[in-house]
Amino acid sequence: MNLRHLLTAAVLSLCAGPAGAQTYQLSHNAAAGNPKDVASLKFAELVEQKSEGRLKIDVGGSAQFGDDAETITNMRLGTIAFSANSQGTTSAVVPEIALLGLPFLFQDLKQAEAVMDGPVGDKIAAAAEQQGLVVLAWWNNGIRETSNSKRQITAPSDLAGMKIRTPPDQMTVDIFTALGASPTPMAFSELYIALQQGVVDGQENPLINIHSSKLHEVQPYISMTNHKYESTPFLASKIVFDALPPEDQQIIRDAAREAGQLNRQMVGEQTTRLRGELEAAGVKINDVDPAPFVQATQSVYDKWRAQYPDLVDELVGAAKAAAVQ
Repeated sequence: MNLRHLLTAAVLSLCAGPAGAQTYQLSHNAAAGNPKDVASLKFAELVEQKSEGRLKIDVGGSAQFGDDAETITNMRLGTIAFSANSQGTTSAVVPEIALLGLPFLFQDLKQAEAVMDGPVGDKIAAAAEQQGLVVLAWWNNGIRETSNSKRQITAPSDLAGMKIRTPPDQMTVDIFTALGASPTPMAFSELYIALQQGVVDGQENPLINIHSSKLHEVQPYISMTNHKYESTPFLASKIVFDALPPEDQQIIRDAAREAGQLNRQMVGEQTTRLRGELEAAGVKINDVDPAPFVQATQSVYDKWRAQYPDLVDELVGAAKAAAVQ
């Protein structure tokens, strides 16, 4: 028996629950009430319902089972079964996923969803499977904005020298380097304290994450830079998934897609609503003219197109086609 089979056997034996039920862990880093959290709980409910109680999911939010990077490692080993992970962290092992965050590629969530649900999304999912991760569904995280403790950002020059926390994601680092900031990669679980203590000046996240993790409490300025889209790849460990019978694999895929519809609905609704709530809480929010930001980040396309010429061109073409539908 090889190492992979031994690990699978160990995981299945550890997961055995009462009356023969199997319990699997699902990890994510979001706060309670975040669409990622709510959809993860919905996934757990659906899996148990569809399997008539044979399969159970233990959801560990707020990085209870480890941060996103630890979770990816454990999934590839087969010791964590599922994760509503982050685009940036997943791209450390599946670089193609980073391409979804090319600057200003998507203007809204519907455009991004159309591309993710098409051939380009399938190609990126195939690349993930080669690295031991099964993309069960593409959930949303949102369009990312920039917050900071110093001033409103209206032009790239306002970011000059500013220490901006980014995920451990090369695409986001490249974007903020091109904009003149000093990007500082850091785990999301460390972010609130880093902002509170002034370790970094600002950060970038969708409004949903800013609100649910209360980052606005220590960030008086939010600028609607809309600089990149962020998916939430909903992943299964290939080791665990391949060990399941086909009927259980189908239950899990169906539950992931159904829970993903809830996630997407919540992200869309909250993205519209939260700006007003944050402004009512005293946060100064400003819109920006995207043109100088788009121009400043063209070098990011040049860099990534040199590495993935066909996929970048296909992705850009799909985004343009989705924009006119």
